[in-house]
Amino acid sequence: MRTAGRPRSLRTTAALTVGSAVFALLTSACSTADAVCSGGEYPVLYVGSTGGACVKDGEEPPKGYARYPEGKVPKHVDDKWWTYWNEHSLDKDGNIIEVSQ
Repeated sequence: MRTAGRPRSLRTTAALTVGSAVFALLTSACSTADAVCSGGEYPVLYVGSTGGACVKDGEEPPKGYARYPEGKVPKHVDDKWWTYWNEHSLDKDGNIIEVSQ
């Protein structure tokens, strides 16, 4: 009677389970690591500056902050709009201005 087969399958199952959990953690961390804001938030910019923050969905930006213009919202660090807004901002009237660094 062979009993070694049963423990081996339990070890294999355990290894696959642990491996899958590690893979899931690593891939989910990588996919959100460079996001400008976490899930349930949207980015806002500090008026007259290149600074910014994240605001919970459904809430208005704090005083001194504004929403990015539609279609010009950065989604990930170093994407097209992230780079653009590192050199531009909005003035108090909502006009796009160039910001010196």
